[in-house]
Amino acid sequence: MHRRISDIRPLFVAALLVATAASALPGGASAPRELTEEATRPPALRGVDVEEHLGEQVPLDLALTDEEGRAVTLGQLLPGNTPVVLTLVYYRCPMLCNLVLNGLVRSMRDVGMTLGEGYRAVTVSIDPLDTPLKSQQRRRHHLQALGMPERAPWSFLTGPDEQVKRLADAVGFRYTYDASTQQYAHPAVAMVLTPEGKVSRYLYGADFPQRDLRLALIEAGQGKVGTSFERVILSCFKYDPATKRYGFYIFGFLRLGALVVFGALATLLGVSWWREFKKGSVA
Repeated sequence: MHRRISDIRPLFVAALLVATAASALPGGASAPRELTEEATRPPALRGVDVEEHLGEQVPLDLALTDEEGRAVTLGQLLPGNTPVVLTLVYYRCPMLCNLVLNGLVRSMRDVGMTLGEGYRAVTVSIDPLDTPLKSQQRRRHHLQALGMPERAPWSFLTGPDEQVKRLADAVGFRYTYDASTQQYAHPAVAMVLTPEGKVSRYLYGADFPQRDLRLALIEAGQGKVGTSFERVILSCFKYDPATKRYGFYIFGFLRLGALVVFGALATLLGVSWWREFKKGSVA
């Protein structure tokens, strides 16, 4: 029996608010605050959270199924030379998953990197009832919205519950199943992995600023993506765990300014030396 969308809409609106508003909370007294927050959450949202596992290696031997029904491992989908944007969703989600993936598509359109050249994308369903056919439908829809061809390297995967939970545990993605609505409650987040499959950065919410996604990809790419100038500019932006955003970093800017001044002085001295050398040669 199908429930009306209005019956389950409040649950997922609340999940989105939990995922986005928690990032703005101040630090200090973490254990008591976390216990208080958990106690005041609606029962369906208890246990829904993100535990950041920066530097954690995702399990490359995960046995999953791609959108064509082929058995694959997660390691086969990691390119080894470009970063990966990882999302965990489920395909019959009535609201939040669509918001996350649509927000990601908007950011990917403007990020200034080509899917398949600067980065790849992997989406894994947390619902063991999802099928490769649903993966294929979702993949086609989002690639069309992105303006990319069918061969673009954005994999949509399904798999057994125990395999998907291994991945969720590795990246700290905490979700629960609400039997009353037959839906999953989960955070709104995208993870950026290094080319080797280590967690590099978390991007929260359902709207991912283009600058944050690009800087996260450059950072995760370890110098293999982005221009040389952008890799220098990255030193002027620092990821702020409190706001979950990249912010202007004054000391990085000062270091960059010092390098610019040094380069200008070196150029000026070089030109002056060359002029004196030519004068001496003529004399």
